[in-house]
Amino acid sequence: MPEGSRRTFGGLVGGGLVTTAGAAEAAPAERPFRARPGARSHKRPNILVILADDLGWADLSSYGAPHIRTPHLDRLARQGVRFTDAYSGSATCSPTRFSLYTGRYPGRTPGGRAEPVADRTQGLDPAHPTLASLLKAAGYSTALIGKWHCGWLPDYSPTKSGWDEFFGNLGGILEYLSKLGQFGEHDLYEGDAQYKDLRYYTEVLTERAVQYIVRNHDTPWLLNLNFTTPHWPWLTEDDAETGAVIAARIRAAKTPMEVGAALYHQDGGSVEKYAQMVESLDAAIGEVLATLRRSGQEENTLVLFASDNGGERYSYQWPLSGGKSLLLEGGIRVPTILRWPARIEGHQVSHEPNLSPDWTATLLEVGGARPDPAYPLDGTSLAGYLLRGEKTPEHDLFWRVRGNRALRRGGWKYHRDSAGSDHLYNLADDAREQADLAGIETELLTELRAAWEKTAGGLLPYPVA
Repeated sequence: MPEGSRRTFGGLVGGGLVTTAGAAEAAPAERPFRARPGARSHKRPNILVILADDLGWADLSSYGAPHIRTPHLDRLARQGVRFTDAYSGSATCSPTRFSLYTGRYPGRTPGGRAEPVADRTQGLDPAHPTLASLLKAAGYSTALIGKWHCGWLPDYSPTKSGWDEFFGNLGGILEYLSKLGQFGEHDLYEGDAQYKDLRYYTEVLTERAVQYIVRNHDTPWLLNLNFTTPHWPWLTEDDAETGAVIAARIRAAKTPMEVGAALYHQDGGSVEKYAQMVESLDAAIGEVLATLRRSGQEENTLVLFASDNGGERYSYQWPLSGGKSLLLEGGIRVPTILRWPARIEGHQVSHEPNLSPDWTATLLEVGGARPDPAYPLDGTSLAGYLLRGEKTPEHDLFWRVRGNRALRRGGWKYHRDSAGSDHLYNLADDAREQADLAGIETELLTELRAAWEKTAGGLLPYPVA
């Protein structure tokens, strides 16, 4: 298939050039991304990073979901750039957050090796520079609202890692109403103190984000807004009865495994309930974005939306294979949208591959912050591509997960599965990863495997199980 045809097909699959049942309104066709070098803003932007939790690549109507309506995120995409080949830093929650916060592969740090962080001994070392600490040193106010999942008190928390303010949950999962978390404890904090609010969690986080945005800010700000939606348990604001049953099971649990089983909600959820959760998330983000507009800060606020990894049981991933925890495309390719009206035009789509640490490097550059030379970034800034019309820097995308490995170079992807078998895919022709070319392109397979092993050799080894 000619390159132009492949690009057109990719846009169709991504939903940008078709009308789906979830499309809120007709929109002009997306055009391939092109920077606007003449655009200038003399002020550094505010930075709003919004993370969904376990949202699959095609769970938005603008990415092809035929049964989910996401008008607010679709509008955000129309006002900026929709990325078709953007990836999370790992296949599960906390390693991706480590990679986004540090700009480095999760395996650079002891806590990043946990997949995910699951006990109180693991976390992000407060001495390690972060997106927040580096932007703070450059004059930004910083806040994190929502899911942290990079360690528990007393040793770890956002306020120990560069965020001026924190309101949210420390762990990886909670029941949306009671706020009971994975240790069976109440997991909602303001700073380092527990906070009680029994309303639906997505609503609570939205309210806090709105309050932060409308303050009188005398410096540019960074707000990490990390929703837990649509992560299990499968609950919306209308499911108080189901939430109460789950909370009762948590309180009655005798072991951490029993707590986890209650939260995992294996006996609940549905495609329809999942769609409701995604639509609830979309409405919440719409409220935050409307507040940004009314406050007069929209023009010079960079908004980055993404998911922390691929989708789970009820997610819509077509045409990708796999899901959360795997390094197949469905586990790591995520919906990603960027908007910055002062510098970047709307109605655009980019097929350039990128990874979570690349966004860390990009945000530091546009915020005028310098990385710490003692902790070199693995990410490569996209600012030249986005703002100055430069070519995207050529670099491999790398993942390491226990029992899995993957590396993408251009359109090629090397993958080793949990059985120890090596695979090679041409993603430009085969995004579903069904045509294994490992036995045909043997030299390329050897080259990409060697590149993976070279990078992996610089990471910390996994602890002995």
